[in-house]
Amino acid sequence: MLRIEDAHVYYGNIHALKGVSLRVPRGSIVALLGANGSGKTTTLRTISGLSEVARGDVWFEDLRVSRHSPDKIVGLGISHVPEGRQVFGEMTVAENLRIGAFLRKDRKGVREDLDRLFTLFPRLKERIGQPAQTLSGGEQQMLSIARALMAKPKLLLLDEPSLGLAPIIIDQIMATLKVINEAGTTILLVEQNTEIALSISNYAYVLETGRVMLEGPSAALLDNDDVIKSYFGGR
Repeated sequence: MLRIEDAHVYYGNIHALKGVSLRVPRGSIVALLGANGSGKTTTLRTISGLSEVARGDVWFEDLRVSRHSPDKIVGLGISHVPEGRQVFGEMTVAENLRIGAFLRKDRKGVREDLDRLFTLFPRLKERIGQPAQTLSGGEQQMLSIARALMAKPKLLLLDEPSLGLAPIIIDQIMATLKVINEAGTTILLVEQNTEIALSISNYAYVLETGRVMLEGPSAALLDNDDVIKSYFGGR
C-alpha cells in the first residue's frame, strides 16, 4: 500500500532522514521505533506532506505522492494523528469530529461513521458537547484518533499515541487500534513503548539518526533479547 524509497529530508542544514526506505502492506500494522531524534516523526510528516522530500519518493497505492499537498494526501486516504494530540481545545468534541470529515460530501456516511466511532469511543459520546480542552489526556487522544478516522482513511499514521497516558488507558487505546485495523484500516505506528508496539504490530523498522538500522517481523524482534538490549535498553 505504502512505500518510501530512499527518502532524504532536511531541516535547514540538518539531514533528518538519510535514505529511509520502508514498506507498509495493506491490512497490516507496522511499527516505527527508535530513540528521540531518530527520524520517526519526520518519516510520518514526510508521508503526510508536511515535510518536503529533497531526494527519494513516497508512493501510496502506486501513486507518487512525494510532491502532493497535505490536503490532497488526506483526500487520497492517509490520516495523520500527530504527537501531543493537538485537538482544537476551544471547540467541542462534535466540532473536532466534524473537522475530521471536512473533505467528505457523503452526509449519510458521516453520520454512520460517527455512530461507529461512538461505539469505539463511548466516552466521546458522553462528552459530545464539551470543549476538547476539558477532556482528560486519554480522552483527548481518543478524540484525536476519532477525528482522523472521520476522514475515512485507508492508512492511519499514529505518532506516540501512548505518550503521557496511564497504563490502563494505553491498554484501551491499543486494543481499539487492533479493532480499527481488523475493520480494514492499515496502520503505521510510531510508539515509545517498544514492547507494546511490537506486540500489536506485524512488522517493525528501527530508525537511528535518520537511517533504518534494523527491520523484521515484530514477533521475532520482541523475542530477541539482544535486539531489545542493544536498541531499547533491555526489558
